[in-house]
Amino acid sequence: METRRWTNPGQPQTLQIAVFLLYISAVFSLLGGIGGLGILFAIAFAVGGFGIANEQKWGYWTAVIAAGARLALILLLVAGDGLGSIFGLGVLLALAFPVALFALLVHPMSRSYQRIWFT
Repeated sequence: METRRWTNPGQPQTLQIAVFLLYISAVFSLLGGIGGLGILFAIAFAVGGFGIANEQKWGYWTAVIAAGARLALILLLVAGDGLGSIFGLGVLLALAFPVALFALLVHPMSRSYQRIWFT
């Protein structure tokens, strides 16, 4: 019998935290998203988190691409406002989750685990 899970306690801590951040990011993308882009990010984050929890390569790559795209979008928006605002508290808080999520996903422990165990 094949089981589907929302979290996987057998994975390394980096991937477990990344899955939680993906689900949290999906909710925040739905609540504060800009039209279709927010919905697209919410779906990508949720599907990526579910795929990682079930040890699927497509889920890992969906999460990495979505997290990278979100981080790039935020950095482009900050760069458009001028470099003086990059050290503002609001910008730093807006960057905290995307940077942490992307770092957790591309961490060497996460990469080696997905390379060995994901199908």
